Amino acid sequence: MAQQALPGFRDFYPEQLVERAYIMRVWRDIVQRYAFVEYDGPPLEPLDLYTKKSGDEIITQLYNFVDKGDREVALRPEMTPTFARMVGARANALRKPTRWFSTPQLFRYERQQKGRLREHFQLNVDIVGEADVTADAELLACAIDIMRAFGLTAEDVVARVSDRRILQAYLHSLNVPESTIPAVYAVIDKLQRQPRQISSEKLQALTLPQPAIDAILTLDTTTFHTVQTTLRESPATQLTADFSRYLGYLNALIPNGAPWIRFDLSIVRGLAYYTGIVFELFDTTGEFRAICGGGRYDNLLANLTGVDLPALGFGMGDVVLAELLRTRGLLTATLSGVDTWLIANDNVPLERVMREAARLRATGKSVEFALRPQTVPKQLKAAKSAGARETITLE
Repeated sequence: MAQQALPGFRDFYPEQLVERAYIMRVWRDIVQRYAFVEYDGPPLEPLDLYTKKSGDEIITQLYNFVDKGDREVALRPEMTPTFARMVGARANALRKPTRWFSTPQLFRYERQQKGRLREHFQLNVDIVGEADVTADAELLACAIDIMRAFGLTAEDVVARVSDRRILQAYLHSLNVPESTIPAVYAVIDKLQRQPRQISSEKLQALTLPQPAIDAILTLDTTTFHTVQTTLRESPATQLTADFSRYLGYLNALIPNGAPWIRFDLSIVRGLAYYTGIVFELFDTTGEFRAICGGGRYDNLLANLTGVDLPALGFGMGDVVLAELLRTRGLLTATLSGVDTWLIANDNVPLERVMREAARLRATGKSVEFALRPQTVPKQLKAAKSAGARETITLE
């Protein structure tokens, strides 16, 4: 029986790798236009780098083991802890704001499902050292420009944006007790993925007032104007004013940007370290998981490294993105053919063919030739099979 890749892992034959290379090429092109510079880190990190951030429960989702030096290590499940460690190590020397990106391969031991494997490649884009919403707008504008570069439009993708601080203030206005807010967040995070009746029952179990339950169940359709009006007499007025500025900056950064953006307080992001504005990109039909997600995590660097700097970022995986592009007929990258195929007549020595191949390759062309004597018809057939753009016959 032939050996196969492990469950949740992928073989990239040339025709699949050219698609992955295309996705990464677009990623790099757009983020570099936004002045982000590329970095990378090791795929293997100390286990406590992840447990310190996410708690011991994350261990069940990791590929972790004790190495030959008796160290507890794990294959990286995400890039943010590595990013925080690296920034923290050189925080004083880095120009602020720091704009970095990476395209790591990440590993998680979890149940396979549509759009989620046990390994994937991900674009990570982060900004460190700027607390104002200008940075938040720049980050989301970059993510949307990536969608545009792939040929996607606002009819294909929507960015659902929120602010965890505004959500918290809004929940307080609904008389939701502070002690229940983490549990309420967990329900809100699943509003789009579980039946409303189940969400309602979970909120009832928290003994929330019925008007609060009704309002929470409709968070995804609550307008920014409604939230502004509700909070106009509260200390959160400055937060809504800042969010209004954020929306204005997005309109300046993204041509015809309004159709791309939707205010949605039900976007909380499952990771507890987010502290402010958060967003997720979805296909408008609801067929796929989130294409991209991120937001502000101003306390994470301090918690992991002791360096207190504001920060924000997003991650965009290749699996869901590739599925979406393929569905829309936009993943059309194909293997490029050989530039030149050298055909040798029967009396031409192989060394002469090789010298000509070397000369042409030195000019930047890709060149192929038969590695053993063959008839001219057979060489012509091989050239066609290789997709050669030209053939040169040596006599």
